[in-house]
Amino acid sequence: MILIADGGSTKCDWILMNVKGEELMRTRTKGLNPSVFSDEVLRTGLSENLELEALKNEVEKVHFYGAGCGTETPKARLLSVFQKFFSKSNEIHIAEDMVAAVHAVTTSPGIVCILGTGSNSCFFDGKQIHMETASLGYILMDEASGNYFGKQLLRDYFYKKMPAEISNYFEKNFNLNPDHIKENLYKKENPNAYLASFAEFIFVNEQNKYFYNLISNGIQDFIENRVLCYKEAQNVPVHFVGSIAFFSKNILLEVAELHHLKIGNIVQSPIDGLFAYYKNQLTNS
Repeated sequence: MILIADGGSTKCDWILMNVKGEELMRTRTKGLNPSVFSDEVLRTGLSENLELEALKNEVEKVHFYGAGCGTETPKARLLSVFQKFFSKSNEIHIAEDMVAAVHAVTTSPGIVCILGTGSNSCFFDGKQIHMETASLGYILMDEASGNYFGKQLLRDYFYKKMPAEISNYFEKNFNLNPDHIKENLYKKENPNAYLASFAEFIFVNEQNKYFYNLISNGIQDFIENRVLCYKEAQNVPVHFVGSIAFFSKNILLEVAELHHLKIGNIVQSPIDGLFAYYKNQLTNS
């Protein structure tokens, strides 16, 4: 049996399939980003899922694509955790989430973008992935991501730049005690996912001028830094993966049109596209 997974900082989707390409089971765990989680948290994220715990000794191959797996050190840490949990598996493959995003949206040349808890982009030439700029995470980059918008909302609230009626609603929906916020940002693991938890607030009424400008400016920032950096941008489709892209689709299309970009596929989660990719590989082998 083959276990494939797409993992972010907030959640991880898993599908178990057989060699005929048939889906046997799907489940979800908490995020398994090795760049922000300790080994203990990674192990717990696996073992607390009863379906994975029950099947772990029957899995022969694991193909995991995840946030935080783009550099060797965190990738090696996650591999060690997987080798101990899936101890009977004879093949464990770990790659960054950008690869899963490409498999989920295209087999032809295009620019592929992730707008979820974090953000990233690449150019896919039809065979290989090319990264123009390294991703340095939520503190320095991640434009138009969930954590980017979370930071913007918190800054606007505390600097009193948020309209009064929205500020009141914001207060009712989140714990805005400064000590609570600082505890989550500076002492707890996964501060990027904590920041991203505020992002759903911007889609309550995206046509509101405040929210519209917030989303539009964020997407503009992303396109300028993460799409237009590719010389192929005007000549190939630009695909998007992730909840932020999915829920801001209308504004995304508007901003893209200003830059004469052709938008391709926009999908909320890559796991179904990833499953289709593996099914096609198995049935055609």
